[in-house]
Amino acid sequence: MIAAKRAASAAILRNHEKIIDISHRIHAEPELGHEEHRASALLTEELHGAGLEVHLGVCELATAFTATIGSGDLHVALCAEYDALPGIGHACGHNMIAAAAVGAAIALAPIADDLRLRVTVIGTPAEEVLERGGKVLLLERGAFDGVHAAMMIHPAPFELATPALIAATKFQVEFQGRASHASAAPELGVNAADAAVISQVALGLLRQQLPGEARVHGIFDTAGLAPNVIPAAAHGSYMVRVPAFEDLKQLKDRVMNCFRAGALASGCELRLSGGDKAYRDVIHDPGLAAQYQQNAEQLGRNFRTEREAETFTASTDMGNVSALIPSIHPFVRVCAWPTANHQPEFTAACVTQEADDTVLDAAMALAGTVIDLAHDEARRQSLIAHASAQPAVSARVREAAGAFS
Repeated sequence: MIAAKRAASAAILRNHEKIIDISHRIHAEPELGHEEHRASALLTEELHGAGLEVHLGVCELATAFTATIGSGDLHVALCAEYDALPGIGHACGHNMIAAAAVGAAIALAPIADDLRLRVTVIGTPAEEVLERGGKVLLLERGAFDGVHAAMMIHPAPFELATPALIAATKFQVEFQGRASHASAAPELGVNAADAAVISQVALGLLRQQLPGEARVHGIFDTAGLAPNVIPAAAHGSYMVRVPAFEDLKQLKDRVMNCFRAGALASGCELRLSGGDKAYRDVIHDPGLAAQYQQNAEQLGRNFRTEREAETFTASTDMGNVSALIPSIHPFVRVCAWPTANHQPEFTAACVTQEADDTVLDAAMALAGTVIDLAHDEARRQSLIAHASAQPAVSARVREAAGAFS
């Protein structure tokens, strides 16, 4: 095991310029979810060059891919994300996630067969989209079938092995009213902007009764076009988050009632859509998380818990993977609080020297965790036996379809 880890670390160090270049190139050309054509092409090219068997456009998703090496009986997936956010680019550091996954694959490729491993990098687009999150669609369509464990890292202001990643759903709100002259004939109009305002007031009042960990947030991107015309239409996107997936539907229904109130009070028609592709809360596998932390600490990473980290919650489609496959999704620190994800300052932090060092450490820690798992004979056999005793992941997803709507 020590020899394998030394070989993995040496491979990452030999290829460190290539790994960092991947991070920087993706960061320099941010692409939105399901539009990450340059990023997926770059990643598959580098993985092919490292000897992996690459398939781009898997599961009818143009920017999704798989890249596999090894023929062992234990199958481990390394998840890569590479989509950006509108307006602020890679403010969640997905450039680093992709680079770390490739780095870990480069480290494991020469030793995969010796470790009786099959390693697959799964390129998962559109994590930020939520309504069409890549992992949710890939799970449904079979990309994770046969995988025994799944791993990835995520940049953050904190180093955490098991961060709180809660359930979330997103839906669209459309109010349809009737336009009219705002001065000459306002009584003939039905104001869709009023419906939006009433809804947001109702949401503000609802928040008093919400659990402390719950989150409701969103935007109205359209609510009229001219101040002298009664707005005929308003459109918004809203998200609901709670710690446990089982509680998500109840809160979503209460939130939707706020929009129904806006429609009723204003006289508008209401259309609610989406919300059926929810993200589950992440279930961190305790054994894999402990192995990851040990590997990261040996590289000098500091997992001291900071007070702000206790309330730092987010959501990810990796939660859906973790509900079906033993998984980890640790945070890796790239900057100091109060700089945080989805801020322009975080975008800049994800291509600093600290970020580059973090990418290499994360790749080594992921590779080390896979090596530990490969040498843990009892755990590997348990994972293989557990997966063999159940239907394929995609079949289990289909069985559960309709449970949340």
